[in-house]
Amino acid sequence: MTQWTEECDVLVVGSGGGGVTGAYTAAREGLSVVLVEASDKFGGTTAYSGGGGVWFPCNPVLKRAGTDDTVDDALEYYHSVVGDRTPRELQDAYVRGGAPLIEYLEADEHLKFEMLPWPDYFGKAPKARLDGQRHTMPTPLPASATGDLHELVRGPLDFDRLGAPLPDYLIGGRALIGRFLMAIGKYPNAALRLNTALVELVVEDGAVVGGIVERDGERTAIRARKGVVLAAGGFEQNDELRQKYGVPGQARDTMGPWANLGRAHEAGIAVGADTDLMGEAWWSPGMTHPDGSSAFALWFTGGIFVNQDGKRFVNESAPYDRLGRDVIRQLEDGSATLPYWMVYDHKEGEVPPVKATNVTMVETEKYVEAGLWHTADTLPELAAKIGVPAENLIATVARFNEMVARGVDEDFGRGDEAYDRAFSNGEPPLVTIDQGPFHAAAFGISDLGTKGGLRTDAAARVLDTSGSPIVGLYAAGNTMAAPSGTVYPGGGNPIGTSMLFSHLAVLDMLGR
Repeated sequence: MTQWTEECDVLVVGSGGGGVTGAYTAAREGLSVVLVEASDKFGGTTAYSGGGGVWFPCNPVLKRAGTDDTVDDALEYYHSVVGDRTPRELQDAYVRGGAPLIEYLEADEHLKFEMLPWPDYFGKAPKARLDGQRHTMPTPLPASATGDLHELVRGPLDFDRLGAPLPDYLIGGRALIGRFLMAIGKYPNAALRLNTALVELVVEDGAVVGGIVERDGERTAIRARKGVVLAAGGFEQNDELRQKYGVPGQARDTMGPWANLGRAHEAGIAVGADTDLMGEAWWSPGMTHPDGSSAFALWFTGGIFVNQDGKRFVNESAPYDRLGRDVIRQLEDGSATLPYWMVYDHKEGEVPPVKATNVTMVETEKYVEAGLWHTADTLPELAAKIGVPAENLIATVARFNEMVARGVDEDFGRGDEAYDRAFSNGEPPLVTIDQGPFHAAAFGISDLGTKGGLRTDAAARVLDTSGSPIVGLYAAGNTMAAPSGTVYPGGGNPIGTSMLFSHLAVLDMLGR
């Protein structure tokens, strides 16, 4: 028999958007809860999100803003892009559950949200919202309002990777985590632990009844009378697991924090959990930095991507996951190789026309010294520097400039959908490349985390390989197999999924 060190009603593993939502729900509903976080900061990947948004159609924030959207329309859109890759009841639970969750959270003075218009990522799908009225973000929070709590929130990326000072405001995902820490702090029945990693789950009579955790090399056992919620993110930082499950890319290029090693996945699998989508991630193009990493980048105000043949091969302004998947498909069939290059002219200077790099660019000379940025007076000279056929690069740029003049990208449809035009004032994002000197910047593939994990039902209960729930075990966010399957329907799906299914997990425990 396990010798329990302590007991609680609910054990939550992970402190991203899902973990803190699960812990908050449990505490608010009168359950004793222990949240364990493997790293030294709260927030997980959520804290690195610039917007911290959630895709929750028809929620109270959006209704107050005057949206005319309906849940039926949102369901039709979501079903049309996800298809039958995941169970319909799981998809429905996500689309229907967001609005009630926001209503529940807004009852707390610390949890405030506002609309951030962000177009759906499949603009031509039935009932897509091109005005962005399905996206909600946490209201920014002055660091001073949190006391010392803001120092315990992970990020921002520039702080962690470049040593920049902590900002005076918590925004995006950091605001979400900070607000939840303040809200949870009101409840004496909630305990939050940093530097405490889940090692294994404890099973008695076929039910998960707690977990073994490790802190400073010492292992202790926590009994969970109601259940365990695994909301520990993905396994994107574990190259061994990436290789095992066939996830493209490398750990160095992910945006997930270092502690996302898949230990919660492995603990669930060890007690019989089924898995799905283990080769999947939330993808994006990645601008390559002098440290060798390729970090998530978007908001391109110029330039085109060319492959090793000096030819355009994608819609550069497509939603980042769709763009990343296009690149990966061509990497796999050999029609593209790494690095691929952003080719641009001197209209905005030597620095690439990328306005959201997530990790701030360092000094230009460092990129030049690393062979990542090149400049030449002519396109043939530039082609020689990046190792592509000059005649192809010249023809590619000429073809693109002709299409810019006509205002239509006949080759890859750049500007055909609302998201493509989100950063160009609604106009097609087509800018000529005709003002020398000419430049090229190296790009790779990045991700926002893996999205494969433990299979669950609509109540977030983890399923075994026969499809039956494992009593006492729940999963959410990137530790569960994503309801969205192999697509990314809209901004805020990852955080929204994590928050909602952690919340639903605790509600199910209350009903047991």
